[in-house]
Amino acid sequence: MFRGVTALSLDAKGRLVIPSRYRDRLQVCCAGQLIVTVDTDRCLLMYPLPDWEQIERRLAALPNLDTQTRRLQRLLIGHATECEMDGNGRILLPQPLREFAMLDKQVMMIGQGSKFELWDQGRWNEHREDWLAADMDGRSLPIDLGSLSL
Repeated sequence: MFRGVTALSLDAKGRLVIPSRYRDRLQVCCAGQLIVTVDTDRCLLMYPLPDWEQIERRLAALPNLDTQTRRLQRLLIGHATECEMDGNGRILLPQPLREFAMLDKQVMMIGQGSKFELWDQGRWNEHREDWLAADMDGRSLPIDLGSLSL
């Protein structure tokens, strides 16, 4: 499980240093082989390769005559890019993906269990404040979350 929020910097070449606390786990679970793709929230998703392959198979198996399914397949599968951690724990984020997520210099890496989200720091802060201000009194939560106790 990948947890936590980490502020990182992109270097001039678009490389991102993976925090050391995740490197060993990523070496064990995927030998540093990662997939980075886009998300509809205009952030990037970063998966260990084996986890991504399961998702990709499920996405590819969906009926692509459905317009929304085809759009999602185009976005997620079409933008999926292999990124390998180098000996210094860095990955190179391709320019088209950085442009999509509007990543410049300051990046937030958000652990989401089996994957990470990569956000421009300013956009992350704005969205986080919006989410905190949203109606979270329980009326708008899905039924499955109604019994969750934190």
